[in-house]
Formats: sequence, C-alpha cells, structure tokens
Amino acid sequence: MIDLDNQTDLSFELSKLEQIADALSSKEVELLIVNDDTIEALNTEHRGNAAITDVLSFPLDTLFTEQSIFGIPLGSIIIASSFVRTKATEFGHTEQDELSLLFIHGMLHLLGFDHETDDGEMRVRENELITQFDLPKSLIVRTEEY
Repeated sequence: MIDLDNQTDLSFELSKLEQIADALSSKEVELLIVNDDTIEALNTEHRGNAAITDVLSFPLDTLFTEQSIFGIPLGSIIIASSFVRTKATEFGHTEQDELSLLFIHGMLHLLGFDHETDDGEMRVRENELITQFDLPKSLIVRTEEY
C-alpha cells in the first residue's frame, strides 16, 4: 500500500505504482512527489549534497519484528516531479513510465540495495522489474551509457 502525498500537479495512475510496491513488499510505503526546492533541501540535509536530485529513499530503521508486529511502514520515497517530466521527454517515454522507474529505484533502496556499493545486484533486480512491468531502461543502465 502506498501513502501518497503529491505536492505538485503531476498526474499519474497510483494503481500502477501499487502493483510495483505489492510485488516487492507487503509493507506500506510513503511516497512524496515534490518540487525542486523541497528535494534540494532534503538532499542537502540528509546527504550533504546541495543539488536537486531525482529520487531519495529513507528506509525506517526498525527491527523486523517491530515492523511485523506494529505494521510500521518500510520507509519513504521522495521523487522530484521536474525530473519525471524532463527525463520522460528526454528519453521519449511517458511520465508514468519515468515515475515508475524512479519508484522502482527508490523501492530497491528501501529494501537494502545500493548500486554504489554492490556488485551489480541492484541493476539485475531493477532490470527484472523493468521487464516484469514492461518499462523502458533503468536509471542505472542509462547512467552507464553516458
């Protein structure tokens, strides 16, 4: 289940993101769609990077048993609407597809994957999900091509 807080005018089908979330976890996920100022402030505060970014993930650091017993959410994903629009246009796919790609990326981070430190496991899992949900190339693949 997704607890949505869309702070922008970006339109999309939440049900498509729900399918992705349900395929990865039975836990609730908070999803915030925000403007550039908000994501830049969060990126500065939490990562020390004073720049606008596409997606941030904040897993809740609780014991697995606490999540199970108390129904604590998996964590929060914050996505910049400007990146959804810009990258969809740049890569020639829909905003829904771009939002789904960013959501998958964020979900995998919530689940403990980290493409900056792993041996390609996140890329493999991301590509499996992209195929499963019939989406365009992943962020990791795009990044490697440039």
